[in-house]
Amino acid sequence: MQVKDSVFVITGGGRGLGRAMAENLAKQGAKLALIDLDQDTLNEAAASCAELGGEGRGYVCNITDESAVENTFAQIKADFGKINGLVNNAGLMRDGMLIKVKDGQLVAKMGLDQFQSVVNVNMTGSFLCGREAASIMAVQGEGGVIVNISSVSRAGNMGQTNYSATKAAVATMVTSWAGELARHGIRVGGIAPGVIATEMTAQMKPEAIERMVSAVPVRRLGEVEEMAHTLQYIIENEFFTGRIIEMDGGLRI
Repeated sequence: MQVKDSVFVITGGGRGLGRAMAENLAKQGAKLALIDLDQDTLNEAAASCAELGGEGRGYVCNITDESAVENTFAQIKADFGKINGLVNNAGLMRDGMLIKVKDGQLVAKMGLDQFQSVVNVNMTGSFLCGREAASIMAVQGEGGVIVNISSVSRAGNMGQTNYSATKAAVATMVTSWAGELARHGIRVGGIAPGVIATEMTAQMKPEAIERMVSAVPVRRLGEVEEMAHTLQYIIENEFFTGRIIEMDGGLRI
């Protein structure tokens, strides 16, 4: 797919990885519909996309709300005239151990709300946005591309029962959707990043970052520009579908 003049919806597009991926596409003349929860950050991201040579608009939407998602995608279609791609990037982490036992006594359990809140955003939100984007693209009859952002944690990770489960789920959606949507010319891919240098990691203690880096064969964190480049590859390569790219510096060797 050609990036220039194509319309891409990016969830969680107001900051971090979402914004970085949007800005990379904007440099090549893409039109970006950015979905997030804060209007101010959306305005800043949309303005940045415009300055870089693309077009950007922000849409405040709670992706766990079915009606809100349906209305937002309908509005995007009305505003831009079409939708060519979706990046399911929005995500939530609420880490914690399944149970905690001290001196033979159960002292804590992961609460259902802690588990469900992550499921709602990461899994249900990706499902709703993927469904709406696919519905519009299939009817348009021009094909399209959907990219789900998974994680290396999809293989399972201590302290991340909720997060790992949802990231495994969005990875399986890639395979399911690729098979279902191929008849409409819609490709589906995924990216499973390791630890990427973002605003969040910048706030971590140096020793914590050092521990993470020591586990990565290339001995550094990933860069947001590298995530953006991987997304671009999936968008432009018309033979790529139904697969996940692990962008983790060799972490899962």
